[in-house]
Amino acid sequence: MLENIEKYLQEVAAFESNDPARIEQFRIRFAGRKGIINELFAAFKNVPKEDKPRYGQLLNRLKQAVNQKVAELKAAAQESKSSQGGGLDVTRPGYPYRLGARHPVMIVRNRILDIFRRIGFNVSEGPEIEDDWHNFTALNLPEYHPARDMQDTFFVELHPDWLLRTHTSSVQIRYMEKHRPPIRTVSPGRVYRNEDVSARSHLMFHQVEGLYIDTGVSFADLKQTLLYFTREMFGEKSRIRMRPSYFPFTEPSAEVDVYWGLETEEDYRITKGTGWLEIMGAGMVDPNVLRNMNIDPEKYSGFAFGMGIERIVMLLYQIPDIRLLFENDMHFLEQFKSVL
Repeated sequence: MLENIEKYLQEVAAFESNDPARIEQFRIRFAGRKGIINELFAAFKNVPKEDKPRYGQLLNRLKQAVNQKVAELKAAAQESKSSQGGGLDVTRPGYPYRLGARHPVMIVRNRILDIFRRIGFNVSEGPEIEDDWHNFTALNLPEYHPARDMQDTFFVELHPDWLLRTHTSSVQIRYMEKHRPPIRTVSPGRVYRNEDVSARSHLMFHQVEGLYIDTGVSFADLKQTLLYFTREMFGEKSRIRMRPSYFPFTEPSAEVDVYWGLETEEDYRITKGTGWLEIMGAGMVDPNVLRNMNIDPEKYSGFAFGMGIERIVMLLYQIPDIRLLFENDMHFLEQFKSVL
C-alpha cells in the first residue's frame, strides 16, 4: 500500500494541463468524495500497526500535493486566459456611476452659513460628546436648575459628567474660552435629545446657533440681523415677529416667527390658521454667561440665536415627515439633484 501512495505522488508531480476541464477531472479523481485520497484514508484501518506512521505521513503528503497542484494549475490557466483576451478589456467604456445628490439638510445648512458669512460671521465647530460645564453650567444652568428638565439628555454611562450635547451653544462656550471680543460666530452641528421619534420630532437633529459679542450691542442689532437672515432665506418680502420667551442663557429672550402666509390649505394647516411659523429662539446673552467666560458684562454685551435646520428644510421643501431626512431613501434624496 505504501508503494501505491508513492506512485500516486509521482503521478501528481508529473501532471500538467492548462485545460480547466482536465484540471477538474484530476481534482475529482484524487480529492473527490469517492476519490483516491478518501479510499486510502478508509483503508488506513487495515494497515499493519508498524506501517501506520509512515502510511499516514505519505497520505498527508499526497493530499497536500494534490491541493497545491490544483491551485497552481487553475491560477496558470486563468492567467493564460486573461493574456489571450478572455479577461477584462481595459479599452471598453466603464460602467456609469450613479450620480448622488446633496442631502437637503446640508443644502439648507450651507445656505444659512453663507448668509451669515456675508455679514462677518465665521464658523466654529466642537465635539458632539460634551461635559456638563460646557453644555449646562457655563450657560447659566447650574446643577439642579429646573430649566435642565427642558432638555431630556443622553448621558454617557461610563462617565456621569459626559453627555451627548443638547445644543450647539456648547461650541459658543468653547469659542469664548479661546477668543476675546469682538466675537461673531455661527456654530452648526448635530445635537441629541431623548425624545420620542415622530413625524415632527427626532432624537437627533441639526442646529445652527449664532453669537455676537462687542461693545454697545443691543436688541435692535439682534432684530436687524435676524430680519436680514429671514429675507435672504425666505425672500425679500419676508416679515418676522418676536414674542417674549425664556431661555436660561439669554435675557431678555424671544421666539422668532416668520410670516408664512395663508394662501393654501397646507399653509392653514402648518401655521394653525395664523400664517406665522416659529423658526428660532434668540435673545441678549445673559451677563452670568459672560462672567463665566471672564468677559466683563459692564463693558461688553451680545446676542445669541439658534435654529433647527430640519424645521427650515421641512418648510422650504414642504416635507411632511422629519423621519424622511434620516432614512437614506435614494428615491427621496434624488429629488434634490437639481438644487446642488
